[in-house]
Amino acid sequence: MKIAHRGPDAFRFENVNGFTNCCFGFHRLAIVDQLYGMQPIRVKKFPYLWLCYNGEIYNFKKLQKKFEFDYQTLVDGEVILHLYNKGGIEQTASLLDGVFAFILLDTANRKVFLGRDTYGVRPLFKVLTDDGFLGVCSEAKGLVNLKHSMSLDPRVDPFLPGHYEVLDLKPNGKVASVEVVKFHSPKDEPLHAAYSAVQNLPSGFDVETVKSNIRHLFENAVRKRLMAHRRIGCLLSGGLDSSLVASMLIKLMKEGNTRYPLQTFAIGMEDAPDLLAARKVAAYIGSEHHEVIFNSEEGIQVLEDVILSLETYDITTVRASVGMYLVSKYIREKTDSAVIFSGEGSDELTQGYIYFHKAPSPEEAAEESERLLRELYLFDVLRADRTTAAHGLEMRVPFLDHQFTAYYLSLPAELRTPKNGIEKHLLREAFEDTNLLPKEILWRPKEAFSDGLTSVKKSWFSILQDYIDTQVDDLLLEKAAEKFPFNPPKTKEGYYYRQIFEKHFPGRSDWLPHYWMPKWIKATDPSARTLKHYKSATKE
Repeated sequence: MKIAHRGPDAFRFENVNGFTNCCFGFHRLAIVDQLYGMQPIRVKKFPYLWLCYNGEIYNFKKLQKKFEFDYQTLVDGEVILHLYNKGGIEQTASLLDGVFAFILLDTANRKVFLGRDTYGVRPLFKVLTDDGFLGVCSEAKGLVNLKHSMSLDPRVDPFLPGHYEVLDLKPNGKVASVEVVKFHSPKDEPLHAAYSAVQNLPSGFDVETVKSNIRHLFENAVRKRLMAHRRIGCLLSGGLDSSLVASMLIKLMKEGNTRYPLQTFAIGMEDAPDLLAARKVAAYIGSEHHEVIFNSEEGIQVLEDVILSLETYDITTVRASVGMYLVSKYIREKTDSAVIFSGEGSDELTQGYIYFHKAPSPEEAAEESERLLRELYLFDVLRADRTTAAHGLEMRVPFLDHQFTAYYLSLPAELRTPKNGIEKHLLREAFEDTNLLPKEILWRPKEAFSDGLTSVKKSWFSILQDYIDTQVDDLLLEKAAEKFPFNPPKTKEGYYYRQIFEKHFPGRSDWLPHYWMPKWIKATDPSARTLKHYKSATKE
């Protein structure tokens, strides 16, 4: 019941016959197949299979055609049952093109399977006690206070992206882990690419070929994500990534004769640079544009709710989540958009962070890009999921399309680095002659999200600092390492977030292995605003 916000449309709780201690609880957000989408999903053909999943499987129709599956519902996740029946769990996980976290129970073979998509776009937490009690949940808060005949609170861990796990099930409902397997990593072309709409891309790394391939794959990434019976909207910060997504959405929705205009959403404090840029993009692409203005009091007021939703105390994540949380709240209360597109993942993939200018070599930059992608589930993807799901919305992130990312990472390292002082040069160049965006937006330099939404006069960042300064005593900060030996906070802001986190999730600080920090420069604060490159850029 602690994650009811994720599925406001319906709720079901179901016991598994014949297994005393097995049960599924499910909160539904109805996006595809309004009629038969309740879970656990069971079909007549496989009465011994039970499936609970969160996600969207974009290639469920292609797989149906390819393998001649006989579907009983219109639910995209039903394909998981058919794939498993056909080829087992490894093939199932590898052939799913989409975002997913699932638990599949096979009572005939007494097995339980868990799986999570490559980037962990959909969350999954698990607890497995010494005496064989298994619990899984979309958010850790559903597992932390389980009073299960134990003296100690059991460990609750995020399930690793790109992995599946096989567990044995005993008749008394207890389980034992058999193996955890990595089925996909960002660099590898996904197995499902063989059935993709984009086939036989020209090989070769000459710039024109590469640019054309990027355009084709990005368009395909957005197109496949149009699958929804609910209204589609798009977050728009006026930066490169969200603008490309919004513009491509409009183009494809027009082609598909969508019956409603695209709603775009920008958030900021009055006179914020992001608001002005977003306004420009919205006017250019012709979206129905909404601006959400917030003031510092509102931002500060929701900090605790935000940390409770996020289940992290990472500084940049919390800071950037405030705007996203408030804009999601607005979308939920004031509009009927339920499926929200966003530009997450692009900075990690295309080396968009300002510190990439300082990379010692293209190879090291490429390596850092891959590390960031592997850790997205702890940072930006976590932020995107929790802030939207807190308000019953569903997030779609085309930049993290498996085929698009695998292609981008296969390009020579030197093609992907910043050029002429401009990050994401290759991505910008790819869309230069397309009319998707006005030139000044296509070449607009990076704003940190938590900075771009603040007013020119006083940044959200500095307002926050001033407030926290009054809340955290200098003496507390000096003793921070004694109080919090793991990831000790180095700033008052970090201390403040950590206090709130520990209040709600005491002793769980290891959910965050390390803070998000820029590389190759000496930084105590993760904000781009404090980087030299950024300072010189803002002064010019």
